[in-house]
Amino acid sequence: MQDHSQDHFKRELGLLDGTMLVVGSMIGSGIFIVSSDMVRQVGSAGWLIAIWIITALLTIIAAVSYGELSAMFPKAGGQYVYIKEAYGKLIGFLYGWSFFAVIQTGTIAAVGVAFSKFAAYIFPSFSDENILINLGGFVLNAAQIVSIITIILLTYINSRGVKNSKIMQTVLTVIKISSLLGLIIFGFILAAKAEIWNANWTDAWVSKSLDVNTGSWLPISGTALLSGFVAAFVGSQFSSVAWEGVTFIAEEIKNPKRNVGLSLFLGTLIVGVIYTMANVMFIAVLPLQDIATAKSDRVGVVASQVIFGDIGTIIIALMIMISTFACNNGLIMAGARVYYTMAKDGLFFKKAANLNDASVPAWALWAQCIWASALCLTGKYGALLDFVVIVVLIFYILTIYGIFILRKKMPDAERPYKAFGYPFLPMLFIVISSIISITLLVTKTSTCGWGVFIMLIGIPVYYLTKQKE
Repeated sequence: MQDHSQDHFKRELGLLDGTMLVVGSMIGSGIFIVSSDMVRQVGSAGWLIAIWIITALLTIIAAVSYGELSAMFPKAGGQYVYIKEAYGKLIGFLYGWSFFAVIQTGTIAAVGVAFSKFAAYIFPSFSDENILINLGGFVLNAAQIVSIITIILLTYINSRGVKNSKIMQTVLTVIKISSLLGLIIFGFILAAKAEIWNANWTDAWVSKSLDVNTGSWLPISGTALLSGFVAAFVGSQFSSVAWEGVTFIAEEIKNPKRNVGLSLFLGTLIVGVIYTMANVMFIAVLPLQDIATAKSDRVGVVASQVIFGDIGTIIIALMIMISTFACNNGLIMAGARVYYTMAKDGLFFKKAANLNDASVPAWALWAQCIWASALCLTGKYGALLDFVVIVVLIFYILTIYGIFILRKKMPDAERPYKAFGYPFLPMLFIVISSIISITLLVTKTSTCGWGVFIMLIGIPVYYLTKQKE
């Protein structure tokens, strides 16, 4: 016998919960790692900080633009619903297909592997160097097992109801923000050196790239500078995605017409400020050469060792474990709501449309868990970052252009909130993101091309499933 609550989501999340979901889903491991490669690409303090500020501003513009759509359609599924309403079922399906195949599951896998990478500092047996099975082409290491176990555990917690996962998300995210702010403040107080700061800001806008083989810097300009800038942007962009997760759980948020948009703005603003301050701290504490050549790109570990001494490695490892755990909890919670809404529209497995006794889409949660775990086993998570970013950017562009389409298509629809700076700011986001996407496709065709290819496979899949109906 099924009770009434199983047919509907429960509105159990307030503004704080929504904001913490945005912050918690955005801050994973990226901020502790990606600045290393960014410095290798552009070679200057000025450009490093500029790219983080541009990323933060673009993210906030996108988030407040989504506020208009979230107020118009306060339903589970969020971005999928906006795309379907603007472009129809095929493009809606393409988004959902890409979301399941690459965007959400690929990010969950990458974040899970980052968790195990840093857990290995405290428990060396968790390392990816600890090979458990080696069958020629297939290698299974301890880090992959640990990442899969965390994904299964978080999926189980989420399948027990939104209340438990919301409490854990909020608590872990508050710890995460506090510890990141602590790292930044202690960095400035204990380890900032005037000579390092001044050296890093000398020729702050002279761009150069690091030759990893010789360790020497080569000046870059023109198209080389543009491709270096875009390659660096991948890092800051990957660290700043997943804020839209709060739109997927709109049906579980109290007063969604107000709180979803406000959560988006507050969450992206908080993260943008923290990310920029963290990078200013790195430049105050570490010479650019040390940032660029950090072992395994772990610039956060190098900075923490300078700030806190030998115990710094343990401190940063614990921070990143908490950070990635909370990040994956938010991703896992939000992702399943997209498959639920797609299934309701007949665009995903029918069972994904069912809610369990705890009023959550458990079947969708476990389907997501299985595919994300499979991606952990591929070991290709480095390349995943590139093709997650290209596909995410394409759908950000389409969603924000959807505001222009829906203003014409539904001129009389209720819009409790309107996109800030419309039409200028949304169009600015579309233009800049389009330039970055095209440059990515040209300069990183092998990885980004695969992302677009997987997305386009969704077109024949869509028509094949339509024929079977």
